[in-house]
Amino acid sequence: MKTKHNIELTSAEIASLWTSYQQDSLSICTIEFFLLNIKDREISTILKHALKLSQAHIQKLEAFFQKEEYPIPHGFSLEEDVNLESPRLFADDFYLFYIQNMGKIGMEGNTIALCNSARLDISEYYTECLNESSKLYNMSTGVMLSKGLFIRSPYIPKPKMVEYVQKQSYLAGKINRRPLNVIETSNIYFNLIQNQLGRTLAMGFSQVAKSQSVRDYMIRGMDISDKQVEVFGSILSEDHLPSASSWSTLPTDSTVAAFSDKLLMAHFNALNAAGIGHYGRSLSQSPRRDLGAHYIRLMAEIVKFAEDGANIMIDNSWLEQPPLAADRNKLAKHKKKEG
Repeated sequence: MKTKHNIELTSAEIASLWTSYQQDSLSICTIEFFLLNIKDREISTILKHALKLSQAHIQKLEAFFQKEEYPIPHGFSLEEDVNLESPRLFADDFYLFYIQNMGKIGMEGNTIALCNSARLDISEYYTECLNESSKLYNMSTGVMLSKGLFIRSPYIPKPKMVEYVQKQSYLAGKINRRPLNVIETSNIYFNLIQNQLGRTLAMGFSQVAKSQSVRDYMIRGMDISDKQVEVFGSILSEDHLPSASSWSTLPTDSTVAAFSDKLLMAHFNALNAAGIGHYGRSLSQSPRRDLGAHYIRLMAEIVKFAEDGANIMIDNSWLEQPPLAADRNKLAKHKKKEG
């Protein structure tokens, strides 16, 4: 007779499932709104595929929570967080840019979730999600390439031989500074593109936010993105490398609230978290001292921006709390009072 062994979810697995629910419910709301007024058939196909994936994920995530007797997170809903009668806020090209770049964040999240999963069913779920997000990214990239919308990172001359670092000046950031290596260039380009996504979103969101505090926050986010794009572009220019061209598709002139302020702030909460992670990774992969100084300074700016955003969400009861570990000190004090 086999003994049934119920393996509880670890804190890492709960964190992954909870975060995935937030992200997929937000994606459903965003994509449903995008699909209301899209005209390009190829881009529409990509959006519909992305929507179908998120809807399937929500069903599976709810099944996990119900099976484990965990409360299903609130997340976001079309009824509470989307104005389906609002006019278009972004152009079709931006929808594709959004899906492709948010897909990068999705692949990163699914990879970390998979690495932190011990239970087989959770591992299999995130393996499936990772495969799906990779295919979605490739689909959107393919359409961007066919439409001439994909912004490529800079090209460099082909090296003639394998070389090793011979001098400490390789690390220098001011005097006798060497050219960027390909890893440093790749990270600068990646962060530049992500800032362009944030800039366009902030510009559009600033037009449709209901509260003054959220409008001001989005304007501040737009200014930060502009400045950081300029910093990354100047680093590339110093080595005579082309900067990624600015995303030319701007929001429409709509000022009608398309989303709830809660959803707008959650969008930037996620982008801020991803940006801090990207800068931390870039810092670890950039031997040149001046680049490290840039990343530390820019990261500190985003950390402060993210904290101020979290405070806005807390003040308005918009920040849903992830499951917490037990407060042992509080429990001990409660037991003492009972005694």
